[in-house]
Amino acid sequence: MAFYLDHTIVPSHNKEASARFFARIFGLEYNGPWGHFAPVKVNETLSMYFDDRWPQFQPHHYAFIASDEELDAVLQRVKQEGIPFGSSPGALEDGEINHLYGGRGFYFRDPNGHVLEVITHTYV
Repeated sequence: MAFYLDHTIVPSHNKEASARFFARIFGLEYNGPWGHFAPVKVNETLSMYFDDRWPQFQPHHYAFIASDEELDAVLQRVKQEGIPFGSSPGALEDGEINHLYGGRGFYFRDPNGHVLEVITHTYV
């Protein structure tokens, strides 16, 4: 039996701006709102549904597995936009990537304060 996460709702201050940011940084498409949401399809089994109906929310952590080439492309876009990044949740702005568990990874914040992580190898 296999289960896949189909979608998750991402609280945001401006759903469309958040969806455009996410799509731009991850090299994905944003095709406009759908009902209360601004969805971005990550792959065949996962979509991020940005939603701005909550005036206050706690930042979340979203981690994505990527190939080496995909990680490099995301990191390049993060650098091009001048977004601080780092090697761990405790070092979000050290400008370094990590080399944990036989892979590579880095962290950065989106405009809503959520911590986004891109890794090439799972930690478990």
